[in-house]
Amino acid sequence: MTYRVGFFVFPDFHILDLTGPLSVFDSAGHFGRAYSADIQVLSMAGGLIRSSSGLVTDTTRWNHQPVDTFIVVGGRGSRAASACVDSVAAVRYAGTTVRRIASVCTGAFVLAATGLLDGRKATTHWRHAGELQSRFPRILVDGECIFIQDDRFWSSAGITAGIDLALALIESDFGPELSRAIAGELVVYHRRSGGQSQFSALQALQPASDRVRVALEYAHAHLQTELSIECLASAAALSARQLTRRFKAETGLTPARAVERLRVKEARRLLGDGGLSVAQIARAVGFANPERMRRAFIRRLGHPPQALRRASR
Repeated sequence: MTYRVGFFVFPDFHILDLTGPLSVFDSAGHFGRAYSADIQVLSMAGGLIRSSSGLVTDTTRWNHQPVDTFIVVGGRGSRAASACVDSVAAVRYAGTTVRRIASVCTGAFVLAATGLLDGRKATTHWRHAGELQSRFPRILVDGECIFIQDDRFWSSAGITAGIDLALALIESDFGPELSRAIAGELVVYHRRSGGQSQFSALQALQPASDRVRVALEYAHAHLQTELSIECLASAAALSARQLTRRFKAETGLTPARAVERLRVKEARRLLGDGGLSVAQIARAVGFANPERMRRAFIRRLGHPPQALRRASR
């Protein structure tokens, strides 16, 4: 069985948001599971479309061709595309007719503009998660996951996460052996789980408001304590509801997820130092016990603390 895959692009799309996942589907042809003959790069007008890097791609005009999987790429032009009535209508039509629809990175803005993601979970590049949540408050934005599936709707984080998304889609179609073989062919990791944290998101959170920044600074200075939402809200001089709303709008995270992220980051640093045991590190950063820290590490990084300690050595 073969599946028709369509990539939807627009002026100033990011070239890797297209070529990364496209190469994954193309590579499936080497293993007797052809997508390549049915891959199309689509646009509103067809013809040559210029990417943000200056490279141009020849595209086919999107005219409601039969497509099984419709993937909206990201890039600088995604905001303009999300404001284009015709582009949004085209993606909305695709979303109501295809078997599944996906977005790569900021392609989520175009998909979100259709209203099809309302009430659903979605992700995008961590840097843009707060904006996505602010512009489309009905979406349940998770700014940490590499990719998310919610029924027929898939979304991924930035650039290389599009490769993880494509591998997951192929695994859904043909099973893990094929996706594992393709990962080996492309010399990429097979495969980061969708729930794994975006590694770049481990950089310092940069909220827009002073209140959220104060709450984060307080949390960072008191990692050993319980750090309930009420405690953080008191530090920021906000109600618990106000703080939760601002956190979500500015960072794409709940306060609890942000605190866990800070704890994992600090624990990872201490693991590299090598001076404390895993149990001591768990206590030092505020996890109730080593098992809770282990679960947080797997959720955020995809590996338990012991594996990361071995790797650092």
